[in-house]
Amino acid sequence: MSSGEARRVLIARALVHRPRALLFDEPTNSLDVFAHHSLRNTMSTLANSGIGIILVTHELSDVIPEIDRVVLMSNGRIAADGGKGDILRADHLEAIFGVKVEIGRRDGYYHLW
Repeated sequence: MSSGEARRVLIARALVHRPRALLFDEPTNSLDVFAHHSLRNTMSTLANSGIGIILVTHELSDVIPEIDRVVLMSNGRIAADGGKGDILRADHLEAIFGVKVEIGRRDGYYHLW
């Protein structure tokens, strides 16, 4: 079973219990481009169906458009908390990661380079 197929099985198992929220921890780790895109679509579909999405990630492109609130953490402490547009800014991420970054946005997704 591929990593993408395994993720789909885990999500299906969780949905059997009719959760109000799902926690995704580094969900696109080890996925190819197709599986990454598919998983983001699945998370968007779940969010639009009323299921809360809690996402833990280091990849900005994992943050689906439906996510409104972002909490940035550094050394186990909250470094920034608020609306996605206010928090996903270069100055915040540079302070956390210690490197100069640029942020792009396309189709509701944020990208870091």
